[in-house]
Amino acid sequence: MGAGASAADALYVGERSSGVQVRLKQIDSVSRSEGEEVGLRLFVGQRSATVASSDLSDEALAALVERCLAMAREAPEDPYAGLAPEELLQSGDLADLESDDGREPDPSELRARALEAEAAALAVEGVTNSSGCGASASASTIALATSGGFSGAYRSSGHGCSASVIAGEGSTMQRDHAWHSARHLGDLESAEDIGRRAGERAVARLNPTRPKPGKYPVLFDPRVSASLLGHFAGAISGAAIARKTSFLQDKLGSALFAPGIGIVDDPLRRRGLRSRAFDGEGVRVSRQELVSDGILKTWIAESASARQLGIEPTGHAARGAGGAPSASPSNLYLDAGERAREELLAAYPEAVLIIELIGQGVNPVTGDYSRGAVGFIVRNGEIAEPVAEITIAANLVDMFATLEPASDLEFRRGIDAPTILIPEMTVAAA
Repeated sequence: MGAGASAADALYVGERSSGVQVRLKQIDSVSRSEGEEVGLRLFVGQRSATVASSDLSDEALAALVERCLAMAREAPEDPYAGLAPEELLQSGDLADLESDDGREPDPSELRARALEAEAAALAVEGVTNSSGCGASASASTIALATSGGFSGAYRSSGHGCSASVIAGEGSTMQRDHAWHSARHLGDLESAEDIGRRAGERAVARLNPTRPKPGKYPVLFDPRVSASLLGHFAGAISGAAIARKTSFLQDKLGSALFAPGIGIVDDPLRRRGLRSRAFDGEGVRVSRQELVSDGILKTWIAESASARQLGIEPTGHAARGAGGAPSASPSNLYLDAGERAREELLAAYPEAVLIIELIGQGVNPVTGDYSRGAVGFIVRNGEIAEPVAEITIAANLVDMFATLEPASDLEFRRGIDAPTILIPEMTVAAA
């Protein structure tokens, strides 16, 4: 502030990670990295700039301030620029999110976990090769201070295990994978279970066919159903609404989903993969129902887009050291439905179950949805032959309005959804 800025904030990010990859019982790679970075955002009136540096010496930080100020003075004026309102900043003790277990497994432990996953996968009948299995551990520290009076920090740990294998021979080979990650090592799924699941998935995909083109009920397995929430989150971000580039532009307060449908964002979930004690601008966070009884209740917005929309920031600002904040959900999930997955599978004589999506194919302005997919035919509630090289298409507005979630919701990722049934989509050869 003494250098001439009218407002400022600084973000510190410290990270370390380690990992071991194995293939066919041999170590493929061992990695270890550590790093620190500081991001500085300065305002000169309605002008602003953001710069970052991994050199934290006094000389480098002084040069960082000078460079950022020079950039801010040359930036165009933005009537919506500025720090978050002081009355919305987090104050008092931070919530205990149990995000750090303090564990840092040594390379031998990671190697043993990766090898266990691979052994379990290769033991599945029909698996013929390994694409690689791995185990990882990480930790990060996030600290933010603003000239508006906020300062806070939190630390997170992470542990992961993955397996990728091949089934079949020659031109009939199929690949699949499985993985799991958790904040606490004690919550991580066993390497044996992860490897076995990867192997079983690969074998199940052997000898795929293509369904007859037409209209089908389509079920999204939990492996891919969360992607629909990703499209939803992007469409309700303040920036997209302010720029009028969202297919949900005029849907606030409308019945976007069927009655009973709820979508929740919970940054305060203990041990959640995307939990945070405050947002990227220091704004206090809370559990929010973005959709309640099918009705869209709010946008998600950081300070700049909130000012443009004439609303308050919603506690969804996210940022890296080198960029300005943007709106992003934390632990986002679609509430579980009433019917079991098995009931949804049996809801129609014939349907398509999707387990993998390929490519982009989503228009955020119109909501048009068309993506390559892999999955299975479902007949009379039973999963039958695999299908590949297909395209599924519809419009997200129609998909949201008609979708039904199953009761099999599990919190395994940062964005979670149960099995989702869409009563009608166009299925064709890719």
